[in-house]
Amino acid sequence: MTRGYTGTAKFLHWLIVALLIGQFYAAWSMPHIGRNTAMSSLISLHFTIGVVILAVAVVRLAWRLTHPEPAPIDGVPPWQTASARIVHWLLYVLLLALPILGWINASWRNMPIVMFGHQLPLLVAPRDPAWGWTGDVHALLSNYLLLALVGLHVAAALYHQFVRRDGTLGRMLPGR
Repeated sequence: MTRGYTGTAKFLHWLIVALLIGQFYAAWSMPHIGRNTAMSSLISLHFTIGVVILAVAVVRLAWRLTHPEPAPIDGVPPWQTASARIVHWLLYVLLLALPILGWINASWRNMPIVMFGHQLPLLVAPRDPAWGWTGDVHALLSNYLLLALVGLHVAAALYHQFVRRDGTLGRMLPGR
């Protein structure tokens, strides 16, 4: 196995980071989506970024499944390696589940998702009683679990960089 991640893995990682920053900015800036909320450009931007995150996450997961990750750095305790793998896989799950939940909720609210001038299909029937919960779960998972996992991921990277000084962070930085 290689000591660092491939250029493609790095690109997809940092693309997801940039998309998530844009997504949270759009989400926190847009109006609260209630029963009679009209579409706005920020809501539409949030939907669009969500679909792009879903597409990039699928590509990233496919890349990850077909290209082995580098071996752990020597001296990293097994519990840290195991914890990192768990956090990474939970992040993958959320990068797939959150956009799908958002798309289902947009469909449930009959709010169009338009990509490149084409409206994407509804995933569920508008106001189908079985799907009204999706918006709340989408918000809870993104505002709490996703942010907590991203924070843990960043804290671990900084710990490896500044406390352990073991080169873990450098394996994902561009140009290395």
